[in-house]
Amino acid sequence: MTSLPSLPTPKKLGLVIDLDVCVGCHACVISCKEWNTGGYGAALSDQDPYGADVSGTFLNRIHSFEVLPEGAEKIGEAGDARIVHFPKSCLHCEDAPCVTVCPTGASYKRADDGIVLVDEDMCIGCGLCAWACPYGAREMDLAAGVMKKCTLCVDRIYNETIAEIDRVPSCVRTCPANARHYGDLADPHSSVSKMVAARGGIDLMPEQGTRPVNKYLPPRPRTTLAASAVPLAETSAGATGFFAWLDGMLERI
Repeated sequence: MTSLPSLPTPKKLGLVIDLDVCVGCHACVISCKEWNTGGYGAALSDQDPYGADVSGTFLNRIHSFEVLPEGAEKIGEAGDARIVHFPKSCLHCEDAPCVTVCPTGASYKRADDGIVLVDEDMCIGCGLCAWACPYGAREMDLAAGVMKKCTLCVDRIYNETIAEIDRVPSCVRTCPANARHYGDLADPHSSVSKMVAARGGIDLMPEQGTRPVNKYLPPRPRTTLAASAVPLAETSAGATGFFAWLDGMLERI
């Protein structure tokens, strides 16, 4: 079996995902698919993409949930329900069970930055890591016969041949709502660490004991807009400027 780094990694590179602003547009999903098909490792395959039995490999997926308001037992009770879009990919856990079950060493955690990767040349496609992952973040590529997972775009973040602004994971660079953030969560002064501290960032399924690096920012409580205390005018008497001109034009119609 494969061992985890014996010492805590000096960096904990990962993502912070803001569930309050994710709109579920799937731009991150498509960007991830495109980049990882043409970049690191083997292409992410699709089987029968336009048929009845479609399947394919995605390293990032979006799940959408209708959440009941507090105190309700069914949709429509005790206020309005809300839709929460939940992006899910590998969380690069500190105590990654997908690594320790790997019989060949193909699945490993880097000692310098904490990124969990798969050496596709060593992977035998046994699927043990997928069974061990409590988040369902690994997918078997049926064409390649090996396990695939989020690489945190390791071929982008260290690539000095591209512009510095692009040296972030593809999903982060693409997100139109600014719901995805990348950085070093071992550094308390990093922007992502400050975000987690300010918003109460949470681990996904902490009871599993995997200590995921990636954090989620919970949706903020909804606020109800107060009704305007200013009464609406019943007539246009006393209107001036543009509104007086508009009132005159409407009277001619």
